[in-house]
Amino acid sequence: MDGNGRWAKARHRPRAFGHRAGVESVRRIVEDASELGIKCLTLYSFSTENWSRPRAEVAALMALMREYIEADLERLNREGVRIRILGTRKGLPNDILALIDRAVAETAENTQFGLNIAFNYGGRDEILRAIKRAADDGANMAALSESDFARYLDTCDLPDPDLVIRTSGEKRISNYLLWQAAYAEFVFTDVLWPDFTRENLIKALEDYTSRDRRFGSSDVSEVA
Repeated sequence: MDGNGRWAKARHRPRAFGHRAGVESVRRIVEDASELGIKCLTLYSFSTENWSRPRAEVAALMALMREYIEADLERLNREGVRIRILGTRKGLPNDILALIDRAVAETAENTQFGLNIAFNYGGRDEILRAIKRAADDGANMAALSESDFARYLDTCDLPDPDLVIRTSGEKRISNYLLWQAAYAEFVFTDVLWPDFTRENLIKALEDYTSRDRRFGSSDVSEVA
């Protein structure tokens, strides 16, 4: 979800204004994705590297997370959305942790749509935490298979992403789902996140479905 700051700057407004507009885009795209038949959507909202941003901006991002959960949880639960939070709990305020736990617990049985929010998340951090969990669990590290290791990731019971969409013209993975996105298809768009619409999502999906997915093999072609 890139481009909130640049969107705000173009309007001569503070970055927090752009992040708030980004939340409105989240609301639209979650609804659009569900209507378009997508069953699982992951949004990268706050990375482990974002702590280095100005204190006021970090505080604004935390406040938006609070507002989003408090304002939308009842509706999301009513619509059958299951919420998952990917990332480390380290460093998060206690009230944010309580809201996260509430959102996860109250929607745990929902099956209509999976909404995963990568919050305080970094791909390298996730892999290190998974290694530590495996070791603490007494796993035989020398004999650990890929499927065994995946059980210790934040996404342990989620499918690997088929498609990763990056907005705002950035063309890098930025520490996002490093393990899970090994064979994902990527779509890069210059559209800033607050301007990302249903039409942009449809265009990305059409691009994705037009591709031959080979998963490293020269004779395999399939679309999930």
